Amino acid sequence: MEREIAEILLGIKAVKVRPDPPFEWASGMLAPIYTDNRLVMSYPAERRTIVKSLSSVIMNMGLKPDVIAGVATSGIPWAAWVAAELEKPLIYVREESKDHGLKNRIEGKLERGQRVVVIEDLVSTGGSSISVVEAIREAGGVVDHCVAIFYYEFRSAAENFARAGCRLVPLTRFSTLIQVATEMGYMDRKSKEKVISWSKDPGNWGRA
Repeated sequence: MEREIAEILLGIKAVKVRPDPPFEWASGMLAPIYTDNRLVMSYPAERRTIVKSLSSVIMNMGLKPDVIAGVATSGIPWAAWVAAELEKPLIYVREESKDHGLKNRIEGKLERGQRVVVIEDLVSTGGSSISVVEAIREAGGVVDHCVAIFYYEFRSAAENFARAGCRLVPLTRFSTLIQVATEMGYMDRKSKEKVISWSKDPGNWGRA
């Protein structure tokens, strides 16, 4: 499955490699790789494969969620499709509570004690995902799994998820994607070296 998902992301150019000039992420970090899984929404066959894979992971692991949760905003459509596939209720969690109306951070119905699986499209440091997990727990939900499409395999993310007591389950990950990209000719040797160098110290790579 990891290879199949990596091939999908590379094939529709949801993942782009460009060491020079590098991409600037929303955090301000410079990187030779950029992932935009929103592109998958526009490819029905590929989208269906990923929705089936997310759903299968949840079922095969025996998680038996009462509710599926999406991380706003990019995780919302995936959570919605998975919730429909599994015939489960859907909620989504904002980055911050609204400043008007009911001032909700969690949208949808969540009852205390309900088991929740969080769906994320992409995990780098894991900060936004962990924030969602904590918000659900504060509201009385029980959540200990986050299922994501792609994981950059940052050490900080592994540490963040471990501290939160939440298991991250990605469909594919950085190491698999780099291997597939090299084998299929999406990346030359020089670009591969730069991307791997970045992955070892992403915070300082741009400064160097």
